[in-house]
Amino acid sequence: MHHHGYLWTGPKQRFDVDALRRPPPPHPPPDESRPELIQRHREVQAEFPVVDLPPLETAYWLIKPEKLIRGTWRESKGAADWLGARLAEYAPRFTSRAARDPTRLADLVVSADERLGHGGDVSHGCYLERPSFLSLALVCCSPNRAMPQLRCPAGVTLHEE
Repeated sequence: MHHHGYLWTGPKQRFDVDALRRPPPPHPPPDESRPELIQRHREVQAEFPVVDLPPLETAYWLIKPEKLIRGTWRESKGAADWLGARLAEYAPRFTSRAARDPTRLADLVVSADERLGHGGDVSHGCYLERPSFLSLALVCCSPNRAMPQLRCPAGVTLHEE
């Protein structure tokens, strides 16, 4: 098992495009559906795997391109430390004073280490200066507990660990 880190910042308006943050339905709409519905399904099917937007379900980061991985760690502590460093880096830009609280940020790191150590994923988001948003994710890989069928985007396999 290992962990991948992901970071996304951008306009809140773009983050809110849910259609590109969720996988398309497994079956296309029927042929007799409205042409715009069929076209939209094709667009989402093509875009979801490659768009840099954070997926609504954290494990789906694993189907995104390898270039979106910001770090890989074999131990949960290293991944949690990366999360802590990113939170500290962006904290001055958090819109909420409570979100910047050092004790709260330290607790998030401890919690992330525990969750990752048990094979779970971690995802945090925070509003930055308006209208921006920060999304951080740590995803357990090889296998992912929530979606074990997903393969490692970096090609790391169990026997390499």
